[in-house]
Amino acid sequence: MFQRFALAFSFSLLASTALAAEGRLQIFVSKADQTLTVYDGDTVVATTKVSTGKPGHTTPSGIFSILEKRKYHESNLYSNAPMPFMQRLTWSGIALHEGKIPNYPASHGCVRLPNGFAKTLFQMTERGAHVVITDDPVVPRQVTHSNLFTPRLPIDDGGLLSDVELRPGRVEAALKPVEVAMNAVPPRSGAEAKLTIEEPPPLRILITRRTQRDVAIDVQRLLNKVGFDAGVPDGLLGSRTIAAVKAFKEKHAVEKDGEILSKPFLAALYSQAGEDHPAMGQLMIRQKFRPLFSATVDIKEPEKALGTHFLEATDVDRFKRRADWRGVTLDDHLAAPTQKRLGITTPADDPAVFTAEAALSRIVIPDELRARIETMLSEGSSITIQDTGLGPETGDGTDFITVTRSKPRV
Repeated sequence: MFQRFALAFSFSLLASTALAAEGRLQIFVSKADQTLTVYDGDTVVATTKVSTGKPGHTTPSGIFSILEKRKYHESNLYSNAPMPFMQRLTWSGIALHEGKIPNYPASHGCVRLPNGFAKTLFQMTERGAHVVITDDPVVPRQVTHSNLFTPRLPIDDGGLLSDVELRPGRVEAALKPVEVAMNAVPPRSGAEAKLTIEEPPPLRILITRRTQRDVAIDVQRLLNKVGFDAGVPDGLLGSRTIAAVKAFKEKHAVEKDGEILSKPFLAALYSQAGEDHPAMGQLMIRQKFRPLFSATVDIKEPEKALGTHFLEATDVDRFKRRADWRGVTLDDHLAAPTQKRLGITTPADDPAVFTAEAALSRIVIPDELRARIETMLSEGSSITIQDTGLGPETGDGTDFITVTRSKPRV
């Protein structure tokens, strides 16, 4: 997120000048053009030349957040090299910082910014601001869809989420209710009542496919439910769980096809347990770099890739139940083994077909879960939609970091 104040950039000849940006800003870096562009809604606030990673040290593409800021920092990896006005994007060493701009990729993976611009950008940003890095440049556009979240007033009736299972991101998250503070101010005689709401920090929402471990946890739980001892549901296919799976298959004459958690087995297990088909997706939420909770969602036509999309809420008005969403679709090539593991037969290779709207149309979010999220929604909340789940860069002290991969050149 960004502080709102008038901007008066005085850049070098490589940068443009911007005045009076009043909205929430977004930062986009194009490696092909070696440029950084700052948007205020649909308006370009500033552009500048940058220098990204040289061959062998390519800057990763994807969706990042500013995790840490230091006016002066020295590299832990490269001989204590100075990194003024450092804004960290990953704990593995990628950052925005001031440096030499030779008009070609020259860094060891970071994004170098020109003198002056690095300081100005540092003064504008706060921890949590999103930075999107792509090969070819992308332009955020307004996205409207009935499945996007709209803010609503909190309901203090304890009735939300009665039928939806939430999994806390951490133990301590389960001990604290998530609330939006409301303060009703008693009016004086003849005055109107005024309701003030303390807006919560922005949410970070990830919608993705369930992992094999998520499915395994369900299998263990259901096997135990129908009388086959699969042990503690931990998502690990140990000898005890495998023995329970084999016993179930033998008893219920499930066709053997070489795959432990085969589709016929899952269908038979869910049927015997009296539950619906396994949900194909999951929705996870973080706030202030900490996991809050996750819940299952469904994905229609799961054999088709969702693609990778990033959307951010602006102009959020809780009383009018309105939010503007702007987003981009990113090139994200899934290798054949990854597609097979995820059960994808149709990759998202055509951006004209696999749009953010198309992905949103295939995601089924329970009403109770939607209500909970919409009471917490605030300015700058974001949604990432992708197929591959949590990546290695997402961890303690991060938002959801999605690293994308370009299609190999033939």
